[in-house]
Amino acid sequence: MTEKELRKEVVAAYQELSIEGMNKGASGNVSARLGEHMLITPSGIPSALMEPDQVAKLRIDDDAGGYDGPCKPSSEWRFHRDILRNRQDAGAVVHAHAPFSTILSILRKPIPAVHYMMAAFGTTEIKVADYCCYGTPELSEAVIKAMEGANGCLMANHGMVVAGPNMTRTMWLAGEIELLASQYYHSLLAGTPHILSDAEIAETATSFESYGPQEVDKH
Repeated sequence: MTEKELRKEVVAAYQELSIEGMNKGASGNVSARLGEHMLITPSGIPSALMEPDQVAKLRIDDDAGGYDGPCKPSSEWRFHRDILRNRQDAGAVVHAHAPFSTILSILRKPIPAVHYMMAAFGTTEIKVADYCCYGTPELSEAVIKAMEGANGCLMANHGMVVAGPNMTRTMWLAGEIELLASQYYHSLLAGTPHILSDAEIAETATSFESYGPQEVDKH
């Protein structure tokens, strides 16, 4: 995919989050790997007004956060960069203030294996990263720790973040983590949810490498 195509994909994904009710206004952010660089949504621009040429370009190995483009990158560029730097399997990162994910993050409740779809995240529990001020190195460190061995986490009093090999898969994971959060939240209201065992999730995980969308053919 060319840089121009990837810029369009980043903007389209960010706009989809708003359409699906997972973000409002200029909240949340989306990034994608472009060789030794990453492309990330700009700071403070609502999805409906965002254009591909406003997407910021940063070197993944640059600790200073220098960028190319007319608009400064999202204030959360650090954890996007650090996920892409630490996870060579990651080609895209999506962060959203999705309602149910955010509710559980406010309650500081990890999501247990209430549904077999937990297997899509490579773990038996979606953890909650410690609260740190947005945009800080401390938040990035907390997110990296919470995502060890997993494709996503909640961020205390903030929202959720997921990573995947490409934008198609990552956006799918964003929807799945929000659905798991909703299922867990509502099951707690109804009673005591039954949690699947590690063995039951492991059994499902064996077939999940090829489950769900992988990448949309752009040609």
